Amino acid sequence: MTVNLVAELAAARILAVIRGTDTAGAIAAGTALLEEGVRVVEVALTTPDAARAVEALRAVAPAGSLVGAGTVLTAADVAEVAAAGAQFVVTPAVVESIAEAARLGLPVAAGAFTPTEAYTAMRLGASAIKLFPVSVGGPAYLKAVRDPFPDIPFVAVGGVGLADLPGYFAAGAIAVGVGGPLVGDAASGGDLDALRQRARAYLSAVA
Repeated sequence: MTVNLVAELAAARILAVIRGTDTAGAIAAGTALLEEGVRVVEVALTTPDAARAVEALRAVAPAGSLVGAGTVLTAADVAEVAAAGAQFVVTPAVVESIAEAARLGLPVAAGAFTPTEAYTAMRLGASAIKLFPVSVGGPAYLKAVRDPFPDIPFVAVGGVGLADLPGYFAAGAIAVGVGGPLVGDAASGGDLDALRQRARAYLSAVA
């Protein structure tokens, strides 16, 4: 069944980005996030054995949660994460994986920074645009890029702290993608209790 990624992101408001140096740490961090109620989780392919982490998280994800893969660059990457059970893919840029994932019916949040990139990625089959790195321009930049494209669903990603959430939602983001400010060092074997506390704070902020 094809996932309606835009609807799921708009409902969840938070996309947790897991990027670590340790496979077991990434699985533990993702499991903790899912247990705390984070509904949409992405494992970046820069994490060692990321496909195995995706597979492990799919196995423990509660009903209504989504587990996807990030930093998906090539058609081969798409094949690998699809085989692992990824329910969506995320890219950091306008790359070949967008069209390939769309061809397979796998929804894509495509990385873009400029209006031209956002428009191009949507033409290639993206479901949503990951405006990245959004912290360079902040909510004002998101609003400026959105103004000519009111129908493109934008996810604000890159350095989004807890205090930044209201500004991005006011500027029209359907969701925010959060890596370091939420996950910290947990995906590299760090403090899971601190991760759980941050997850509760983010969830409370969007409740």
